[in-house]
Amino acid sequence: MDLEEHGVRVPGAAVGLSSVSVYPESTAATFEIASSLGYDGVEIMVLTDPVSQDADALGTLADHYDVPVLAIHAPCLFITQRVWSTDPWERLRRSIDAAERLGAPTVVLHPPFRWQRDYINGFEEGVQKLQAGTDVMLAVENMYPLRARGREFSPYAPTWDPTTLDVKHFCLDSSHTAVSRTDPLELAERMGEGLVHIHLGDGTGLGRDEHMLPGRGNQPCGPLLEQLAGQSFTGAVIVEVSTRSAGSRERREADLAEALAFARLHLAAPARTGA
Repeated sequence: MDLEEHGVRVPGAAVGLSSVSVYPESTAATFEIASSLGYDGVEIMVLTDPVSQDADALGTLADHYDVPVLAIHAPCLFITQRVWSTDPWERLRRSIDAAERLGAPTVVLHPPFRWQRDYINGFEEGVQKLQAGTDVMLAVENMYPLRARGREFSPYAPTWDPTTLDVKHFCLDSSHTAVSRTDPLELAERMGEGLVHIHLGDGTGLGRDEHMLPGRGNQPCGPLLEQLAGQSFTGAVIVEVSTRSAGSRERREADLAEALAFARLHLAAPARTGA
């Protein structure tokens, strides 16, 4: 059926599954679940799991399940500060190498933590230099401040908002916008053509990163995807949610199937005015 004849145009955005969405199951389970539910690919968060750090093992899984790796998330978390190296630039270089070997178009990274002084001082220039040497897009993700007792503190420097940095590509996380109390539609507009990657999750703005299923919080996840669809967004939309409390594979898969259906529904845009 020609959808455009019926007033609907679906952009070329792939919908992928983040490996953190299947935790506490393994990296390998990410490929299995993505394949069984019909996701277009996966994003691999490099963690302490040895498989997530091994490009050869990831390539074998991608081939076995016929599920491509759409992105590598560099080890930027507090718990991954010693994965691959204690040097954040070496961790980023190894992330780029893994992405290149796997044919993944994107590496996602966070702004530096405040205590990473050397990394902060050369962050923008360093990212620009690495970007100039690869076709992989280095997408800097929006983060958030922390709030307590009426005070606000940012654990990131020079900023948690990457749109104020001189970098080329961005990742928009709609769970993080809940924490920062940022309008994701406005943030997407500010990111402009630099927006190449979406982390799709939800939240209620309670001051912690909730990564709820899209549609279960107060973020305009549907309108965000519809806005991107109307702009013919061709990056990747990655479902990054928490299913820790699912309790079973069956419940986890049901939640992730719901998130996939949500993404695909809202990525369908009107093909013409009045459709």
